[in-house]
Amino acid sequence: MAWADWFPFVFFPFKIMVLGVGMFFSIKWHHDQAKKDEREKRERVAARDESDLTDAQRLG
Repeated sequence: MAWADWFPFVFFPFKIMVLGVGMFFSIKWHHDQAKKDEREKRERVAARDESDLTDAQRLG
């Protein structure tokens, strides 16, 4: 049996596994980035609100 006969049986499952793992980590990375951006947005809003309160207390 020549390598050309068994090559597709080895290469294509390997290719599907590699692409599947790559897609999993791509989706995971984008999901984590969205969570990180949302958390940073909440922290900026909280810092701004806290800053507004301390300004009001200083002026008041």
